[in-house]
Amino acid sequence: MPFPPLAFVDLETTGATATTDRITEVGIIEVDEDGVREWSTLVNPRTPISPFIESLTGISNAMVADAPAFEDVAAEVLQRLAGRLFIAHNARFDYGFLKNEFKRAGHDFRATVLCTVKLSRKLFPQHARHNLDSLIARHDLVVSERHRALGDARLIHQFWQQLRTGIEPGLLEATVAKLTARPSLPANLDAGVIDSLPDGPGVYLFYGENDLPLYVGKSTGIRKRVLSHFAADHATAKEMALAQQVRRIECIATGGEIGALLKEAALIKTLQPIHNRSLRRNDELCFWQLVEARQGEWHPQLVPVAALPAELDKLYGPFKTAREAKRVLQELARTHHLCHALLGLEKLKPGKPCFAHQVHQCKGACVGKEAVSFHSARLMAALGKLRMAPWPFAGPAWIREGEDVHLVDRWRYLGTVGNDADMRDLLDAALPPFDQDSYRILLKFRDRLVPLAAGV
Repeated sequence: MPFPPLAFVDLETTGATATTDRITEVGIIEVDEDGVREWSTLVNPRTPISPFIESLTGISNAMVADAPAFEDVAAEVLQRLAGRLFIAHNARFDYGFLKNEFKRAGHDFRATVLCTVKLSRKLFPQHARHNLDSLIARHDLVVSERHRALGDARLIHQFWQQLRTGIEPGLLEATVAKLTARPSLPANLDAGVIDSLPDGPGVYLFYGENDLPLYVGKSTGIRKRVLSHFAADHATAKEMALAQQVRRIECIATGGEIGALLKEAALIKTLQPIHNRSLRRNDELCFWQLVEARQGEWHPQLVPVAALPAELDKLYGPFKTAREAKRVLQELARTHHLCHALLGLEKLKPGKPCFAHQVHQCKGACVGKEAVSFHSARLMAALGKLRMAPWPFAGPAWIREGEDVHLVDRWRYLGTVGNDADMRDLLDAALPPFDQDSYRILLKFRDRLVPLAAGV
């Protein structure tokens, strides 16, 4: 398989985030049957270059002051890359920056991408490190201008030349073909959507022919997770059916795993996607609460989610339905020899023993053989593992995750904010209903909760 025309690409930028940072230099080496051609240009990013980036690349604010903006060189860059295999080291970085810059300039850029980090890993799996400095040392690459766009593009080109002479051609061709293969996508989904999928954490929504989502999912790596839905060897008929219905994908980036988990749970309950079964709204949710009939005598009382108090620490559960709550209580009664009559699981005339006592599974609180206070103490101990966690603060709390701040109050997720004004709006709003999925997520990360009084 002969290789197509190639473009070895490297960029220098003001930072690492393609959506907010900007390109400061472009270096391209074109390779085809006509030979090798080098081209580079500085780019005015129209935003300050930090001292750290200047010290790393040597590109200063003064150097780019009179350089063209990206939109002024976009047409030439596009022409130099058109129809070529886009080769870069950590290619998602360079490709992502160019995609964003082209989009701002009004161009739709797509290319087949080959990452030399991945290529090195595949061809040299015995080595642990595959960054550009490691390749320089391992393959004796000649450095001209390290951390400058054209200088680093030359290093990638040298690495490729060594592979062409040192690796068996069939192996190199097969590896490149595998790394550049486009994922299998549903017939009705625009192939360009793959280029727009973020690599980081967040939530994704699959839509069909209308504006109602088919499925909501979350991942710490959205792109990889979404593509796994469309793998050629679908694991289940359900996955195949979902893939065939997808027409559009929407992604919501989050600061990390916690934000993705909370956002997914909230969206599923709000939107009720037909392909989501877990995390859906459950209006039948209920809890046990111990009520004191008289001093020392406590009885369980079922509390529906609609009647929950703000404080949850005197409740036990949650249970999906009243039926499940009663089943769990019956199991506790059997395991701990509790009285079915005092638990409200069996109606008796005064002085009559419950059925469990007749078969020696109740210690006799129903007929005075056990003090009711002792029975109540054993009931509390039996329910102990089901007790809701007490809210550890006097007021709201927060969890910081990247630039996001998740606000929480009494185990209710209030929302995620990025500024003080939005925070105040959430804090002033009414306390949202209890949600068991958010509660379980927040319990998992309780060590990261900080009281709001401590400041954000």
